[in-house]
Amino acid sequence: MFSDFHGNVEVVTRLRQMLGRGRLPHGLVLAGPEGAGKYTLAQMLTKAMNCLGPPRNDPPVSRDGLPDFCGRCANCVRIAQADDLRARFEEAVEAREALRDADKRETRIFVQTHPDVTIIPPDPPQMMIKVDQVRRVIASIYLRPAEARERVYIFTGSAFMKEAANALLKVLEEPPGYATLFLLAENAGALLPTIRSRCVTFTLTPLPVAELEKYLEKSRPELNARQRALVARLAGGAVGRARTFDLAAYIAARLDALTLLAAAAGDADHSALFQVTERYRAGAEGKEKTDQLVRTTYSLLQDVMMLKSGAPDLVRNHDAVPQLRAISERVDFDWLARAAQRLGELEAGMRRNLLRSLSLDAWAVGAGER
Repeated sequence: MFSDFHGNVEVVTRLRQMLGRGRLPHGLVLAGPEGAGKYTLAQMLTKAMNCLGPPRNDPPVSRDGLPDFCGRCANCVRIAQADDLRARFEEAVEAREALRDADKRETRIFVQTHPDVTIIPPDPPQMMIKVDQVRRVIASIYLRPAEARERVYIFTGSAFMKEAANALLKVLEEPPGYATLFLLAENAGALLPTIRSRCVTFTLTPLPVAELEKYLEKSRPELNARQRALVARLAGGAVGRARTFDLAAYIAARLDALTLLAAAAGDADHSALFQVTERYRAGAEGKEKTDQLVRTTYSLLQDVMMLKSGAPDLVRNHDAVPQLRAISERVDFDWLARAAQRLGELEAGMRRNLLRSLSLDAWAVGAGER
């Protein structure tokens, strides 16, 4: 039920009011940071549109007088089978990999646990919405729903190939009255202006740190107070990210990232650096570990910038302030800009399968060089 959604009460209430009045737009952009609940909210609205459970209103109404869903009827249960998007996405990718090469090239990734609800994730390996995915939407959207009141399409990414974006425009210009399209984006500006102009945009904002800590106290009792405070800051106010945040893996990556930053900031002895980078090998496991290290290094660079800007309250890694302050005292803003730029270049190089350990060494030694 909507009472299980955390934060952004005003946005959720407005959407439910529009749904209750039959005024929910046929094209909606849900924008906000990763983990803010965009997909969860789209799923909840989809269930509310199509719920068959009591009370037998159209759609069902909760105690606050606004539309809700029961979570138990046939439609709610089948739609909920896609709540774990990552698992369903991985299953779809695995199923495609099992096909013959000729069929694999022609197959696009979709998630569909209900015949009238289709989820369109970015298609790997480019991780973009492709024109064949949009064409499938066009092929089905003008058919009346078979088991639901509304056909629903949820695009979970904002990166569209040009032809796909142009094809989507045609659907958004004249969508049928029984169809709703959700477009999820971390930044609504990533979508074409012509697409945004045909949709209504709702933005989900991060939760305050204190509110997220209270949520973690109930949802993740294995964390102590200090760990909850750290996760709440590192999650950036995003409930979804906080719920699944692997603190142990992050702390391990942060130790290595601090070693890299110390070397980049001028440590003459690089023996500790070489011991760290030697552990970053080739292969899928090495890629995941390196990606985590790069993300963590970005986070630390941002915190160093906050310290240099005189804004220590905005530091997310607040338990590592002594180490970060020592680094901040040895660098300037120009150094930080160059280091971040070269980290982006390193990240791009990783996608071209450059040797990870040597690339990390090169970044640490030359991060701030002009």
